Amino acid sequence: MALLRTSRRQIPGDMKIELTQTENDLCVLLDECCADLKESQGLTTSCRIAGGWVRDKLLGMQSNDIDIALTDMMGEDFARHLAAFAARKNVKTGALAIINPNPEQSKHLQTARIPIFGLELDLVNLRSEEYAQDSRIPSAVTFGTPLQDALRRDITINALFYNIHTRAVEDCTEKGIDDLKSGTIRTPLPPRETFIDDPLRILRSLRFASRFGFEIVPELAEAVQDPAIQHALVTKVKRERVGEELSKIMKGPDPLRGIQMIEHLSLYDAIFNVIPPEVTASLSAPLAPRISSVKTACILQRVLHPADSSLAALPPIHPTLVSAPNADAGAPARLYLAAALTPHLGRTYLDRKKKPQPLVECAIRESLKLGAQNHYVDGVPLLFAAAQLLANPDLNQVKFQTPSERVALGLLLREKALHHPSSGARWQLSALFSLVQELGPHYDPATDKLDATEATRLIELYNTLRTGWRSSGNTIGQILGAAKPGAWTGHVLARGAVDECTAWLKGEQGAGRISIDGGGSSEPASKRARTKR
Repeated sequence: MALLRTSRRQIPGDMKIELTQTENDLCVLLDECCADLKESQGLTTSCRIAGGWVRDKLLGMQSNDIDIALTDMMGEDFARHLAAFAARKNVKTGALAIINPNPEQSKHLQTARIPIFGLELDLVNLRSEEYAQDSRIPSAVTFGTPLQDALRRDITINALFYNIHTRAVEDCTEKGIDDLKSGTIRTPLPPRETFIDDPLRILRSLRFASRFGFEIVPELAEAVQDPAIQHALVTKVKRERVGEELSKIMKGPDPLRGIQMIEHLSLYDAIFNVIPPEVTASLSAPLAPRISSVKTACILQRVLHPADSSLAALPPIHPTLVSAPNADAGAPARLYLAAALTPHLGRTYLDRKKKPQPLVECAIRESLKLGAQNHYVDGVPLLFAAAQLLANPDLNQVKFQTPSERVALGLLLREKALHHPSSGARWQLSALFSLVQELGPHYDPATDKLDATEATRLIELYNTLRTGWRSSGNTIGQILGAAKPGAWTGHVLARGAVDECTAWLKGEQGAGRISIDGGGSSEPASKRARTKR
């Protein structure tokens, strides 16, 4: 499957930096502070805004991420003088914070942070770094020149400086500006050297390529596929950092492109499949082909944006399902992560008690070290469980006809795997993801087409599911004589027409299979007695 560029950020024709009034005031203050340092203490330094701010401003974007790179001076020393100088100029600054080195977070030097003009300024010295063979943490960090500092960065478009004294962009690698104009992702040094020193730069390269729709150069792609480089990514980078970069890709403007690049560059296992050996030894089955991650993500993209895809010629998916991600800011990233993890679908491993557990949860917890933030570790496994529960439902089965199709579907959609809001699972999202999974076998990535007959059948089938979600908890409560709805409602709420389900619900209550306890609890009476003494 060819690597596609699904979008591309518009590149301004006249690429230049235009400062806001606040940014201009900051540059004036920094310039005057440097002059004052030289005059009052005989110390010579200069200030450059580094990295992302320069890139974004050249692309016509606003940025509050201002990192100041200093020549021959530590950030803390300059920040203290800046605070005193600003006070003499009647410029208010916030409290100075010192951020100590944290190599695991790619913070190799002490950083001084000071709020000024409503901006947070990070100050650090220009540096040169040396790396040991078995670590991405520099073994030696020294004062460096702008060129040395630029060469140690991840990609050329992030290695640009803005000199606040000359008000000029400095492209020390002599490639950053051209790469920004052409939409190119390239490392300042030969990519193998850059990635061996710090393999996390691989994921950062992919993140910026997906964020801006830029192309990676062939030599970078070749280096990434080198087994030695991939081994370094597995052994030298903490899994938390891998998960953090991946989460940024999933939350970015084009997660599909990120997933495509991961598969295309043979990075899937180095990212998603770094799990304990005892888990690997007890797998129920090998992972599915990695290309399934791309197929599922492509279908998800088409489902979420049907007007721009081959789905436009098919029956529309009901808005109840398609609009579900709009109600939860974290849902799109969660859905795309679940799509990326499709090769893990249906795979289990044995835990210490020899009980089967879903492999996807282990992959999120161990390989990505992503927790409950954005409902990754709790919500994605539920999406997988829902896809297995809903897979190819036959509505002619007796279980879907008792007491009626609508009532049965309503009860099905109340299953925890489908609807568990505290874990980010809502039946609409669950049904949408299950539909995407079921469309997978009928999608041809080479032509970007779905089998129209099968896709139509599945879409109409899943559109039927929504009919099971139709009446209120208050109505159900009245039927069963409860004072008010409670936790028990979730176990019986069918949302069917009242005249279809009243008799059945009363029968279930009379048989003791529905306990309302005045609307308060779904627990057995004996358990409630034990817990409330």
